[in-house]
Amino acid sequence: MQTRAANQDQDTPRAAEVLARTRAQVDPVLRAAVGTLPTRMRHIAGYHLGWWDVHGTPCHGGSGKALRPALVLAAARATGADGRAGRNRTGSNGTGPNGAGPTEAGLSGTEPHGAGLSAAAAVELVHNFTLLHDDVMDGDQLRRHRPTAWSAFGTPDAILAGDALQALALRLLARDAGREAQAAGARLAWCVIELCEGQHADCSFEERADVGMAECLAMAEAKTGSLLGCACALGALSAGADEEVVDAMDAFGRCLGIAFQLIDDLLGIWGDPRVTGKPAGSDLTALKKSLPVVAALASGTEAGRELADVYASGTPLSDVQLPHVADLVERAGGRAWAQGRADEFTRRARDGLAEAVPDPDAAGELLSLARLITRRDR
Repeated sequence: MQTRAANQDQDTPRAAEVLARTRAQVDPVLRAAVGTLPTRMRHIAGYHLGWWDVHGTPCHGGSGKALRPALVLAAARATGADGRAGRNRTGSNGTGPNGAGPTEAGLSGTEPHGAGLSAAAAVELVHNFTLLHDDVMDGDQLRRHRPTAWSAFGTPDAILAGDALQALALRLLARDAGREAQAAGARLAWCVIELCEGQHADCSFEERADVGMAECLAMAEAKTGSLLGCACALGALSAGADEEVVDAMDAFGRCLGIAFQLIDDLLGIWGDPRVTGKPAGSDLTALKKSLPVVAALASGTEAGRELADVYASGTPLSDVQLPHVADLVERAGGRAWAQGRADEFTRRARDGLAEAVPDPDAAGELLSLARLITRRDR
Protein backbone atom coordinates (compact mmCIF):
# COMPACT_ATOMS: atom_id res chain seq x y z
CA MET A 1 0.00 0.00 0.00
CA GLN A 2 2.84 2.37 0.87
CA THR A 3 4.55 1.59 -2.44
CA ARG A 4 1.40 2.37 -4.41
CA ALA A 5 0.89 5.65 -2.54
CA ALA A 6 4.53 6.57 -3.04
CA ASN A 7 4.29 5.84 -6.76
CA GLN A 8 1.20 8.00 -7.02
CA ASP A 9 2.91 10.85 -5.18
CA GLN A 10 5.82 10.64 -7.61
CA ASP A 11 3.63 10.29 -10.71
CA THR A 12 1.26 13.17 -10.04
CA PRO A 13 3.85 15.96 -10.45
CA ARG A 14 5.38 14.23 -13.47
CA ALA A 15 2.00 13.77 -15.15
CA ALA A 16 1.08 17.37 -14.34
CA GLU A 17 4.31 18.50 -15.95
CA VAL A 18 3.59 16.44 -19.08
CA LEU A 19 0.09 17.89 -19.32
CA ALA A 20 1.30 21.46 -18.85
CA ARG A 21 4.00 21.01 -21.48
CA THR A 22 1.48 19.45 -23.85
CA ARG A 23 -0.96 22.33 -23.39
CA ALA A 24 1.82 24.84 -24.11
CA GLN A 25 2.78 22.97 -27.30
CA VAL A 26 -0.68 22.18 -28.61
CA ASP A 27 -2.64 25.34 -27.77
CA PRO A 28 -0.98 27.51 -30.45
CA VAL A 29 -1.77 24.87 -33.08
CA LEU A 30 -5.36 24.61 -31.88
CA ARG A 31 -5.83 28.38 -31.84
CA ALA A 32 -4.41 28.76 -35.34
CA ALA A 33 -6.66 25.96 -36.62
CA VAL A 34 -9.84 27.19 -34.90
CA GLY A 35 -9.01 30.68 -36.14
CA THR A 36 -9.63 29.53 -39.72
CA LEU A 37 -13.26 28.65 -38.99
CA PRO A 38 -16.16 30.89 -40.02
CA THR A 39 -16.95 33.54 -37.40
CA ARG A 40 -19.91 31.80 -35.72
CA MET A 41 -18.19 28.41 -35.56
CA ARG A 42 -15.02 30.06 -34.23
CA HIS A 43 -17.05 31.85 -31.55
CA ILE A 44 -18.71 28.67 -30.27
CA ALA A 45 -15.59 26.51 -30.52
CA GLY A 46 -13.48 29.05 -28.62
CA TYR A 47 -16.15 29.37 -25.95
CA HIS A 48 -16.33 25.60 -25.57
CA LEU A 49 -12.52 25.41 -25.34
CA GLY A 50 -12.52 28.03 -22.57
CA TRP A 51 -10.72 30.79 -24.48
CA TRP A 52 -13.45 33.42 -24.18
CA ASP A 53 -16.85 33.93 -22.63
CA VAL A 54 -20.22 33.87 -24.35
CA HIS A 55 -19.74 37.47 -25.51
CA GLY A 56 -16.28 36.79 -26.96
CA THR A 57 -14.28 38.43 -24.18
CA PRO A 58 -11.00 36.54 -23.58
CA CYS A 59 -10.99 34.64 -20.30
CA HIS A 60 -9.12 31.89 -18.53
CA GLY A 61 -11.80 29.20 -18.47
CA GLY A 62 -10.89 25.55 -18.25
CA SER A 63 -9.82 23.97 -21.52
CA GLY A 64 -9.66 20.43 -20.22
CA LYS A 65 -6.64 18.45 -19.10
CA ALA A 66 -5.17 17.72 -22.57
CA LEU A 67 -4.88 14.02 -21.73
CA ARG A 68 -5.37 12.79 -25.27
CA PRO A 69 -2.82 15.06 -26.95
CA ALA A 70 -0.45 14.28 -24.08
CA LEU A 71 -0.79 10.58 -24.93
CA VAL A 72 0.04 11.33 -28.58
CA LEU A 73 3.23 13.20 -27.72
CA ALA A 74 4.27 10.79 -24.96
CA ALA A 75 3.75 7.85 -27.32
CA ALA A 76 5.86 9.59 -29.96
CA ARG A 77 8.66 10.08 -27.47
CA ALA A 78 8.35 6.55 -26.13
CA THR A 79 8.70 5.07 -29.60
CA GLY A 80 11.64 7.14 -30.72
CA ALA A 81 10.71 10.77 -31.44
CA ASP A 82 12.05 13.79 -29.58
CA GLY A 83 8.67 15.61 -29.64
CA ARG A 84 10.11 19.10 -30.03
CA ALA A 85 7.59 21.60 -31.38
CA GLY A 86 8.29 23.88 -34.30
CA ARG A 87 7.52 27.59 -34.31
CA ASN A 88 4.41 29.02 -35.89
CA ARG A 89 5.42 31.48 -38.59
CA THR A 90 2.21 33.43 -38.22
CA GLY A 91 3.00 34.23 -34.60
CA SER A 92 -0.71 33.86 -33.89
CA ASN A 93 -1.91 33.21 -30.36
CA GLY A 94 -5.53 32.98 -31.47
CA THR A 95 -7.79 35.97 -31.93
CA GLY A 96 -11.20 36.39 -30.37
CA PRO A 97 -14.28 35.07 -32.15
CA ASN A 98 -15.06 38.39 -33.79
CA GLY A 99 -11.51 39.16 -34.96
CA ALA A 100 -10.08 38.38 -38.34
CA GLY A 101 -8.41 35.21 -37.12
CA PRO A 102 -5.52 33.41 -38.78
CA THR A 103 -6.02 33.03 -42.51
CA GLU A 104 -6.10 29.89 -44.61
CA ALA A 105 -2.49 30.57 -45.46
CA GLY A 106 -1.75 30.94 -41.77
CA LEU A 107 -2.86 27.40 -41.01
CA SER A 108 -0.91 25.80 -43.80
CA GLY A 109 2.10 28.11 -43.64
CA THR A 110 3.75 26.81 -40.48
CA GLU A 111 7.17 25.33 -40.01
CA PRO A 112 7.24 21.56 -39.49
CA HIS A 113 5.98 20.68 -36.03
CA GLY A 114 7.67 18.29 -33.64
CA ALA A 115 6.77 14.64 -34.04
CA GLY A 116 3.07 14.12 -33.32
CA LEU A 117 2.07 17.74 -32.74
CA SER A 118 -0.41 17.96 -35.62
CA ALA A 119 -1.82 14.59 -34.55
CA ALA A 120 -2.04 15.75 -30.94
CA ALA A 121 -4.05 18.81 -31.96
CA ALA A 122 -6.25 16.70 -34.26
CA VAL A 123 -7.06 14.25 -31.47
CA GLU A 124 -7.99 17.12 -29.15
CA LEU A 125 -10.29 18.57 -31.81
CA VAL A 126 -12.04 15.21 -32.29
CA HIS A 127 -12.41 14.85 -28.52
CA ASN A 128 -14.09 18.24 -28.30
CA PHE A 129 -16.32 17.41 -31.27
CA THR A 130 -17.62 14.45 -29.24
CA LEU A 131 -18.11 16.61 -26.12
CA LEU A 132 -20.17 19.18 -28.02
CA HIS A 133 -22.42 16.46 -29.42
CA ASP A 134 -22.58 14.41 -26.21
CA ASP A 135 -23.74 17.43 -24.21
CA VAL A 136 -26.61 17.88 -26.67
CA MET A 137 -27.61 14.20 -26.62
CA ASP A 138 -27.32 13.90 -22.83
CA GLY A 139 -29.02 17.23 -22.16
CA ASP A 140 -26.13 18.31 -19.91
CA GLN A 141 -26.31 22.01 -19.09
CA LEU A 142 -22.92 22.36 -17.38
CA ARG A 143 -19.38 21.52 -18.46
CA ARG A 144 -16.25 22.74 -16.71
CA HIS A 145 -18.37 24.75 -14.29
CA ARG A 146 -20.19 26.86 -16.89
CA PRO A 147 -23.09 26.47 -19.39
CA THR A 148 -22.53 23.96 -22.18
CA ALA A 149 -22.29 25.30 -25.72
CA TRP A 150 -25.78 24.14 -26.73
CA SER A 151 -27.39 25.79 -23.69
CA ALA A 152 -25.48 29.03 -24.41
CA PHE A 153 -25.81 29.17 -28.22
CA GLY A 154 -28.61 26.74 -29.10
CA THR A 155 -28.59 23.11 -30.22
CA PRO A 156 -28.16 23.59 -34.00
CA ASP A 157 -25.10 25.83 -33.71
CA ALA A 158 -23.46 23.60 -31.09
CA ILE A 159 -23.88 20.56 -33.37
CA LEU A 160 -22.48 22.45 -36.34
CA ALA A 161 -19.50 23.66 -34.30
CA GLY A 162 -18.79 20.05 -33.37
CA ASP A 163 -18.98 19.01 -37.02
CA ALA A 164 -16.55 21.79 -37.91
CA LEU A 165 -14.03 20.63 -35.30
CA GLN A 166 -14.13 17.08 -36.65
CA ALA A 167 -13.47 18.29 -40.19
CA LEU A 168 -10.71 20.57 -38.94
CA ALA A 169 -9.00 17.63 -37.23
CA LEU A 170 -8.80 15.62 -40.45
CA ARG A 171 -7.61 18.71 -42.30
CA LEU A 172 -4.76 19.18 -39.83
CA LEU A 173 -3.51 15.67 -40.58
CA ALA A 174 -4.02 16.06 -44.33
CA ARG A 175 -1.63 19.02 -44.51
CA ASP A 176 1.31 16.80 -43.50
CA ALA A 177 3.09 14.85 -46.21
CA GLY A 178 4.05 11.19 -46.41
CA ARG A 179 2.51 7.81 -45.88
CA GLU A 180 2.48 8.25 -42.10
CA ALA A 181 0.13 11.22 -42.49
CA GLN A 182 -2.16 9.22 -44.77
CA ALA A 183 -2.20 6.35 -42.29
CA ALA A 184 -2.88 8.77 -39.45
CA GLY A 185 -5.81 10.31 -41.31
CA ALA A 186 -7.28 6.89 -42.05
CA ARG A 187 -6.94 5.80 -38.42
CA LEU A 188 -8.55 8.98 -37.09
CA ALA A 189 -11.42 8.75 -39.60
CA TRP A 190 -12.13 5.15 -38.58
CA CYS A 191 -11.86 6.15 -34.93
CA VAL A 192 -14.65 8.72 -35.46
CA ILE A 193 -16.83 5.95 -36.89
CA GLU A 194 -16.12 3.84 -33.80
CA LEU A 195 -16.93 6.78 -31.56
CA CYS A 196 -20.28 7.20 -33.28
CA GLU A 197 -21.04 3.49 -32.90
CA GLY A 198 -20.12 3.62 -29.22
CA GLN A 199 -22.33 6.64 -28.63
CA HIS A 200 -25.18 4.96 -30.51
CA ALA A 201 -24.86 1.88 -28.30
CA ASP A 202 -24.75 4.02 -25.16
CA CYS A 203 -27.94 5.84 -26.16
CA SER A 204 -29.71 2.65 -27.22
CA PHE A 205 -29.07 1.07 -23.80
CA GLU A 206 -31.42 3.62 -22.27
CA GLU A 207 -34.31 2.09 -24.22
CA ARG A 208 -33.53 -1.51 -23.28
CA ALA A 209 -33.97 -3.56 -20.13
CA ASP A 210 -31.63 -6.40 -21.16
CA VAL A 211 -28.22 -4.75 -21.43
CA GLY A 212 -25.41 -7.26 -20.86
CA MET A 213 -21.99 -6.68 -19.35
CA ALA A 214 -20.06 -7.80 -22.45
CA GLU A 215 -21.83 -5.35 -24.76
CA CYS A 216 -21.47 -2.63 -22.14
CA LEU A 217 -17.69 -3.10 -22.11
CA ALA A 218 -17.67 -3.17 -25.93
CA MET A 219 -19.52 0.14 -25.88
CA ALA A 220 -16.90 1.56 -23.50
CA GLU A 221 -14.11 0.47 -25.83
CA ALA A 222 -15.77 2.09 -28.85
CA LYS A 223 -16.90 5.26 -27.09
CA THR A 224 -13.78 5.96 -25.04
CA GLY A 225 -11.08 3.39 -25.72
CA SER A 226 -10.98 3.95 -29.46
CA LEU A 227 -9.85 7.58 -29.17
CA LEU A 228 -7.23 6.90 -26.50
CA GLY A 229 -5.98 3.98 -28.59
CA CYS A 230 -5.92 6.15 -31.69
CA ALA A 231 -4.01 8.85 -29.81
CA CYS A 232 -1.27 6.43 -28.80
CA ALA A 233 -1.16 4.86 -32.28
CA LEU A 234 -0.87 8.28 -33.96
CA GLY A 235 2.03 9.14 -31.68
CA ALA A 236 3.84 5.95 -32.66
CA LEU A 237 3.05 6.55 -36.34
CA SER A 238 4.49 10.05 -36.19
CA ALA A 239 7.69 8.60 -34.70
CA GLY A 240 8.04 6.20 -37.61
CA ALA A 241 7.37 3.07 -35.54
CA ASP A 242 6.64 -0.19 -37.34
CA GLU A 243 3.11 -1.52 -37.67
CA GLU A 244 3.44 -4.01 -34.82
CA VAL A 245 4.42 -1.28 -32.37
CA VAL A 246 1.68 1.04 -33.66
CA ASP A 247 -0.94 -1.68 -33.09
CA ALA A 248 0.45 -2.44 -29.64
CA MET A 249 0.20 1.22 -28.70
CA ASP A 250 -3.39 1.25 -29.95
CA ALA A 251 -4.17 -1.76 -27.71
CA PHE A 252 -2.53 -0.03 -24.73
CA GLY A 253 -4.68 3.06 -25.24
CA ARG A 254 -7.86 1.02 -25.67
CA CYS A 255 -7.38 -0.80 -22.37
CA LEU A 256 -6.59 2.50 -20.72
CA GLY A 257 -9.73 3.98 -22.29
CA ILE A 258 -11.99 1.26 -20.90
CA ALA A 259 -10.51 1.88 -17.45
CA PHE A 260 -11.07 5.61 -18.03
CA GLN A 261 -14.75 5.04 -18.86
CA LEU A 262 -15.25 2.87 -15.79
CA ILE A 263 -13.78 5.60 -13.59
CA ASP A 264 -15.86 8.21 -15.43
CA ASP A 265 -19.02 6.24 -14.71
CA LEU A 266 -18.07 5.96 -11.04
CA LEU A 267 -17.61 9.73 -10.91
CA GLY A 268 -20.96 10.17 -12.68
CA ILE A 269 -22.60 8.71 -9.57
CA TRP A 270 -20.25 9.44 -6.67
CA GLY A 271 -18.12 12.33 -7.96
CA ASP A 272 -17.94 15.62 -6.09
CA PRO A 273 -19.71 18.26 -8.25
CA ARG A 274 -17.30 20.92 -6.94
CA VAL A 275 -14.52 18.98 -8.64
CA THR A 276 -16.26 17.38 -11.64
CA GLY A 277 -18.15 20.53 -12.67
CA LYS A 278 -21.32 18.48 -13.15
CA PRO A 279 -24.37 18.10 -10.89
CA ALA A 280 -24.14 15.36 -8.24
CA GLY A 281 -25.38 12.00 -9.46
CA SER A 282 -26.12 13.36 -12.94
CA ASP A 283 -26.02 9.89 -14.52
CA LEU A 284 -28.52 8.50 -12.02
CA THR A 285 -30.84 11.48 -12.33
CA ALA A 286 -31.24 10.67 -16.04
CA LEU A 287 -31.55 6.92 -15.31
CA LYS A 288 -28.44 6.33 -17.41
CA LYS A 289 -27.34 2.70 -17.66
CA SER A 290 -23.71 3.34 -16.89
CA LEU A 291 -21.35 0.44 -16.21
CA PRO A 292 -21.80 0.33 -12.39
CA VAL A 293 -25.59 0.43 -12.86
CA VAL A 294 -25.58 -2.42 -15.41
CA ALA A 295 -23.42 -4.50 -13.07
CA ALA A 296 -25.83 -3.80 -10.21
CA LEU A 297 -28.88 -4.66 -12.34
CA ALA A 298 -27.27 -7.99 -13.30
CA SER A 299 -26.26 -8.83 -9.72
CA GLY A 300 -29.34 -10.88 -8.79
CA THR A 301 -29.38 -9.15 -5.39
CA GLU A 302 -32.33 -7.65 -3.56
CA ALA A 303 -30.79 -4.19 -4.04
CA GLY A 304 -30.39 -4.94 -7.73
CA ARG A 305 -34.05 -5.88 -8.06
CA GLU A 306 -35.14 -2.71 -6.31
CA LEU A 307 -32.88 -0.74 -8.61
CA ALA A 308 -34.49 -2.45 -11.62
CA ASP A 309 -37.91 -1.28 -10.41
CA VAL A 310 -36.62 2.29 -10.18
CA TYR A 311 -35.29 2.16 -13.73
CA ALA A 312 -38.41 0.45 -15.07
CA SER A 313 -40.51 3.37 -13.84
CA GLY A 314 -38.83 5.66 -16.38
CA THR A 315 -39.26 8.63 -14.04
CA PRO A 316 -36.17 10.85 -13.63
CA LEU A 317 -34.92 10.90 -10.07
CA SER A 318 -35.35 13.81 -7.70
CA ASP A 319 -32.53 15.13 -5.53
CA VAL A 320 -34.17 13.45 -2.55
CA GLN A 321 -34.09 10.02 -4.24
CA LEU A 322 -30.48 10.21 -5.45
CA PRO A 323 -28.67 9.10 -2.26
CA HIS A 324 -30.90 6.05 -1.85
CA VAL A 325 -30.54 4.94 -5.49
CA ALA A 326 -26.76 5.45 -5.35
CA ASP A 327 -26.75 3.28 -2.23
CA LEU A 328 -28.70 0.58 -4.12
CA VAL A 329 -26.04 0.52 -6.85
CA GLU A 330 -23.32 0.18 -4.22
CA ARG A 331 -25.10 -2.52 -2.18
CA ALA A 332 -25.73 -4.49 -5.37
CA GLY A 333 -21.99 -4.52 -6.03
CA GLY A 334 -21.91 -2.09 -8.95
CA ARG A 335 -19.34 0.23 -7.43
CA ALA A 336 -16.93 -2.55 -6.42
CA TRP A 337 -17.31 -4.29 -9.80
CA ALA A 338 -16.54 -1.11 -11.75
CA GLN A 339 -13.50 -0.30 -9.62
CA GLY A 340 -12.24 -3.88 -9.94
CA ARG A 341 -12.59 -3.90 -13.73
CA ALA A 342 -10.91 -0.50 -13.94
CA ASP A 343 -7.94 -1.95 -12.06
CA GLU A 344 -7.94 -5.00 -14.36
CA PHE A 345 -7.88 -2.98 -17.57
CA THR A 346 -5.22 -0.71 -16.11
CA ARG A 347 -3.04 -3.78 -15.52
CA ARG A 348 -3.69 -4.98 -19.07
CA ALA A 349 -2.68 -1.59 -20.41
CA ARG A 350 0.51 -1.55 -18.36
CA ASP A 351 1.47 -5.09 -19.42
CA GLY A 352 0.83 -4.30 -23.07
CA LEU A 353 2.93 -1.16 -22.86
CA ALA A 354 5.82 -3.12 -21.37
CA GLU A 355 5.83 -5.35 -24.45
CA ALA A 356 5.64 -2.44 -26.91
CA VAL A 357 8.17 -0.25 -25.07
CA PRO A 358 10.44 -2.50 -22.96
CA ASP A 359 12.54 0.42 -21.69
CA PRO A 360 10.77 1.67 -18.52
CA ASP A 361 12.44 5.07 -18.81
CA ALA A 362 11.08 5.54 -22.34
CA ALA A 363 7.61 4.48 -21.17
CA GLY A 364 7.72 6.63 -18.03
CA GLU A 365 5.54 9.48 -19.24
CA LEU A 366 2.89 7.11 -20.57
CA LEU A 367 2.83 5.21 -17.28
CA SER A 368 2.49 8.43 -15.31
CA LEU A 369 -0.41 9.53 -17.50
CA ALA A 370 -2.03 6.10 -17.16
CA ARG A 371 -1.88 6.28 -13.38
CA LEU A 372 -3.25 9.82 -13.41
CA ILE A 373 -6.16 8.79 -15.67
CA THR A 374 -7.14 5.80 -13.53
CA ARG A 375 -6.81 7.54 -10.15
CA ARG A 376 -8.53 10.79 -11.02
CA ASP A 377 -11.39 12.59 -9.28
CA ARG A 378 -12.78 14.56 -12.26
